[in-house]
Amino acid sequence: MSNSIFITATDTGAGKTIISCAIGLALQKKGIDVGYMKPFQCSGDDTDFVIKTLGIQDDKNLVNPYYAKEPLAPYVAFKREKIRINLDKVFSAYHKLKKRHEFLIIEGAGGLLVPLRENYLVADLIRDLDVPALIVARAGLGTLNHTLLTQRYALDYGVKVKGVIINNYQGKTAAEKTNPNVLKEFLDVPILGIVPWLKNVKSKDGLRRLGKIAGENIDLKTLLKTEKPLTRQLIKRDKDFLWHPFTQMRDWLKDEPLIIDEAKGNYLKDTNGKWYLDGVSSLWVNVHGHRRREIDIAINRQLNKVAHSTLLGLSNVPSIELAQRLVEIAPKGLIKVFYSDSGSTAVEIALKMAYQYWQYLDKAKTRFIHLENAYHGDTIGSVSVGGMDLFHKTYKGLLFESYKADSPYCYRCPKGKNYPGCNFECLDRLRDILRQHHSSTAALIVEPLVQAAGGIIVWPEGVYRKMRELCHKHNVLLIADEVAVGFGRTGYIFASETEGVTPDILCLAKGITGGYLPLAATLTTQKIFDAFSGEYKEQKTFFHGHTYTGNPLACAAALANLGLFKKEKTLQKLQPKIKFLGKELEKFKKLEHIGDIRQKGFMVGIELVKNKGTKEPYSWEERIGIKICQKAREYGVILRPLGNVIVLMPPLAISKEELKQLVDAAYKAISFVQ
Repeated sequence: MSNSIFITATDTGAGKTIISCAIGLALQKKGIDVGYMKPFQCSGDDTDFVIKTLGIQDDKNLVNPYYAKEPLAPYVAFKREKIRINLDKVFSAYHKLKKRHEFLIIEGAGGLLVPLRENYLVADLIRDLDVPALIVARAGLGTLNHTLLTQRYALDYGVKVKGVIINNYQGKTAAEKTNPNVLKEFLDVPILGIVPWLKNVKSKDGLRRLGKIAGENIDLKTLLKTEKPLTRQLIKRDKDFLWHPFTQMRDWLKDEPLIIDEAKGNYLKDTNGKWYLDGVSSLWVNVHGHRRREIDIAINRQLNKVAHSTLLGLSNVPSIELAQRLVEIAPKGLIKVFYSDSGSTAVEIALKMAYQYWQYLDKAKTRFIHLENAYHGDTIGSVSVGGMDLFHKTYKGLLFESYKADSPYCYRCPKGKNYPGCNFECLDRLRDILRQHHSSTAALIVEPLVQAAGGIIVWPEGVYRKMRELCHKHNVLLIADEVAVGFGRTGYIFASETEGVTPDILCLAKGITGGYLPLAATLTTQKIFDAFSGEYKEQKTFFHGHTYTGNPLACAAALANLGLFKKEKTLQKLQPKIKFLGKELEKFKKLEHIGDIRQKGFMVGIELVKNKGTKEPYSWEERIGIKICQKAREYGVILRPLGNVIVLMPPLAISKEELKQLVDAAYKAISFVQ
């Protein structure tokens, strides 16, 4: 049985209170224990009337947390009375009442767009409560317009709608007589009832008749119905038709997969209705949480203009505006933006740019340097500069040759982690390669500060700046792959900012749209851009492009994402959470099989070893990382390992309380599996 409904309306005066009473009386007649809540009331005695009618025994402060004397929108009424609305008080009351009753009726204030406080509407409250809505519409002229508008906005806004009830129906006018059938034709939700106008409805006799009519005229079965999860069918279809990335499908076909159906804030909900904290930001892309109103609205507004228009021979407004914004926040000197649709393609573009740049300068610089443990994507070019045999050795015959330098992997350093007198010996191999092969080397490509897919390998301070200096000294381009580390993950908008480095080419993706749509950008300097400029007959064009390059929907999402960084002071608010996370991670050190704990900003890698003294890793076959992440689901948290490394990479918007939940779940899972 569905155990909550939010009563909203097409406008004020449609009869939400009467319908709340009608449904409550009808359900009580069926022997169902009914609770009632009106979070915000501005003047009048609606709450008292429903309490009396339904015989509600709950504390009135729970039933009606906020009351204002003037008949105004809550935002205005409470502001005039200098009452500050704390939504946690509303949510707390809701959860208490929901636990006490079989069915809870929540009555809204006015319609969906009534403001409750700054930048927060009734529609936001319904979404945050995660309760289906019932729309009450008045009969007569205007019903069609108001009802269809309300339904459309609700569905577009992510509000689940059970149906519509037409109230105060008399059937005297042509509009009243025809409206129900017309609504059935145009609505995407059912009409659950038509409640006639009742004389003296608030009298004892009127209420008796209201309860009787409600039982006869309202489809209570549909109102109470809970959609049955299709999990079993979906699992079968998944196993029949899907091939999952980075997944051993034989194991997948034997296991019970988790299927995500919804998301809200920092949580994901599966098809069985269980919520999980998104501990890896849906593979490192989510920034401000799921279903962010500002990004939702930006995409919807752009969708009403144009979903896609090519950048080949044309341009579009969002791609222009986003390019300007990216240049404004990027390291100084990066002033040209080339769009694509993933981190791999952003890197592919960077490699081709660097290669072609030197050709136009008549220099035979055709090789690249990458680091051990590097991961730059899965296209052939990006795999060629990858340093992880596990992912890349299969394709060796397809790849071009590149030079491999050592990774600044302190934990696996022969001299020990952060040993006294460390002089960046990890760069010796890079120095040798540059000294011997600089004349044939086009670029060095690195993931600044943190090698993410390599195991969240955090570099010692100053290494990245030294790399920049070496490239400059030997006239080699520096490509910074900030696909994973960009957009706040390290505590700065870009990792390069941390050490004051401006690369020659910067690759961006993942968090660029806040986790909404595929988009990537490759930024470069005027010097590199100018090398491709010439007469048409010279054919100096950069012959590269993608069908969805500069997609307007994705660019609109990215602009809204960047707007939220500024509006919510995301990076400033992140700093105390980074420190809190660091303190919470200290307790892992006492666990027997924890080899290393690495953190940079909101990027955390917990490396598990079989032997702490020798640093012997677990074998691949033992699947230790997978087992721990599967155990974490029992504690309501989604994690994904990188081999023996457990990764924590939550959305930047996560609260300290949620961070504690994340860390505690990881700790319990590791303790249990060890």
